[in-house]
Amino acid sequence: MAKKQETKILDLIAARNLFLEYLERRSDRKEIDLPPDTVQIDDLARKETLERLYKLVDSVIEKIYSTGRPSIELPSRTSSNIIWDEENDLLLLGKQIMEKHFHSLTSVADITRLMRVLEKVNELLVKDLHATKREIFYSDVKLFSEQKNSDKSIEDVASMLYTTRNSTHIVASAKGACIGRLRIRDRSDIIDLEGLGTGGWMISPMLDNIEILESDAEFILVLEKDAAMIRLSEARFWRRYPCIILTAKGAADIATRMFLKRLNKELNLPVFSLVDSDPYGHYIHSVYLRGSKRLSYESPFLATPDIKLLGVLTRDLDKYKIPDDCRIPMNKTDEKRTKEMLEEDFVKKNKAWETDLKLALKLKVKAEIQALSSHGFEFLTDVYLPEKLTTGDWI
Repeated sequence: MAKKQETKILDLIAARNLFLEYLERRSDRKEIDLPPDTVQIDDLARKETLERLYKLVDSVIEKIYSTGRPSIELPSRTSSNIIWDEENDLLLLGKQIMEKHFHSLTSVADITRLMRVLEKVNELLVKDLHATKREIFYSDVKLFSEQKNSDKSIEDVASMLYTTRNSTHIVASAKGACIGRLRIRDRSDIIDLEGLGTGGWMISPMLDNIEILESDAEFILVLEKDAAMIRLSEARFWRRYPCIILTAKGAADIATRMFLKRLNKELNLPVFSLVDSDPYGHYIHSVYLRGSKRLSYESPFLATPDIKLLGVLTRDLDKYKIPDDCRIPMNKTDEKRTKEMLEEDFVKKNKAWETDLKLALKLKVKAEIQALSSHGFEFLTDVYLPEKLTTGDWI
């Protein structure tokens, strides 16, 4: 018995050494070089954004004086102008340009909404304030009619200024949380994320106010579910395995993605995701990985191209003997989504990912992270995650 335990300890030490070697291999990562056929978007300081805004307004006024037919040019955000950059594994915006005319009757409402958002952005930047998308909608309900109209204008303004939405000081409501081996500064407040109880720090949408001070973490773990966050928080997982843990509590929101990107870049740490074993979980991982089509112009500031899919993989269901009654049959929508994922170029280029999705389609089953608790509440923190991390069993 003693001999077996000694062998197991030696195996774990060897696996951990391999993991540390993996960390070292990442130290020479280079900055992203965007392809020449894509749009350059900049993350700007407040004064720089204001300068671009004033130049844009000046150009409109100049067109009014010279032609009487002013217009605004901005990158097209249609699907035909979204490019997958294979080298950097990012979805980016191409250089197709669309033009919005002031004199067209069909575009009166669209242009008026656009100028109203520009006016609000100017106010926020001058006063150094932030506003949520919902607040922008309520600033002129009659004009915007529905929030989807104000949201579209917000994205148009950011893209025509060739900057990120955060640079306009319009933010999405925060929903993500972070905990673990990290100290940050929020303006004048220093926050130690190890000492915030089990709830962690609510990720601020005003990330321009956040400064990353220090961390002795060895990796970052991104969780799909808040339930998994609670389990790891109660176990103080980061004390045994030095890490930073994040969750967006479901779909990957902008603030969580942007904060993860900053952590990954500034701390140069490997990143792993733990999502449900279903097409929606795989999609959430893909959004963290290479960005979303809707916000492709911001992908360099939101995507983390070297994030690894740690689990829950389809192959894990048999490997960890997940009971049949904890496996959920796929419905037609699940099958359709899985097939759509398999058609994506970035999945086709990743054979391990493609194989796991094909296995899911073959078995026609899915499972939640919580299915691991069929082996006990501590199984996730004491067995599954340690084994996956130390053996390098990820995609």
